[in-house]
Amino acid sequence: MNNLDNIYKDKGLDVIAFSKGYSDYLITLINQIDHSKIEECIRHLEEARQNENTIFVVGNGGSASTASHIGNDFGLAVLKKSNKVSNKSYRALALTDNVSVISAIGNDSTYDNIFVDQLKVHFRKGDKLIVISASGNSPNLVVASEWFKSQGGTVIGWLGFDGGKLLNIVDVPVLVSSPKGEYAPVEDIHLIINHIIVTWMQYHIMHEDGIL
Repeated sequence: MNNLDNIYKDKGLDVIAFSKGYSDYLITLINQIDHSKIEECIRHLEEARQNENTIFVVGNGGSASTASHIGNDFGLAVLKKSNKVSNKSYRALALTDNVSVISAIGNDSTYDNIFVDQLKVHFRKGDKLIVISASGNSPNLVVASEWFKSQGGTVIGWLGFDGGKLLNIVDVPVLVSSPKGEYAPVEDIHLIINHIIVTWMQYHIMHEDGIL
């Protein structure tokens, strides 16, 4: 029985109590994160911005939605805070968003290649890859990460559970350590990590512009 099972068993018939129990559990998981890994993540993303490299983002299912969210936030949400467009933006691209490309690769090759084949087209030296996975075992993310590293790229992993295979592949693991199968809290916290990073980016841009 995992923590969510226990929360429902104890509080499920009282929706307010369940809601509070779930929220309290998220706080517990957040407090267990190694925030030095978030700092390391930001350092690599800043390096990409300074060198005008691309930050690629990939994930499956709910994590695909998070990847799209990151692609929007790193780009447009940060751009809103900058009064100098050309040298301030983070070049972020979610490889989850082109349905035509994904379905073509899946149909003509294999679903395991839907991200790596896109990277083979777009990758340039100095680019970064963020892989988002609760289990850390998605074959298409493993294949993409291994190829990206073979090209000299840096791979950042936003992971859950025990980190899975990706824990030992990525260069920077940001791990939400929780029992296997607790997808919802992991996905929640991955979005929070996104907002921590993008909010820092916004204030950093404002500082560079002399606004703060």
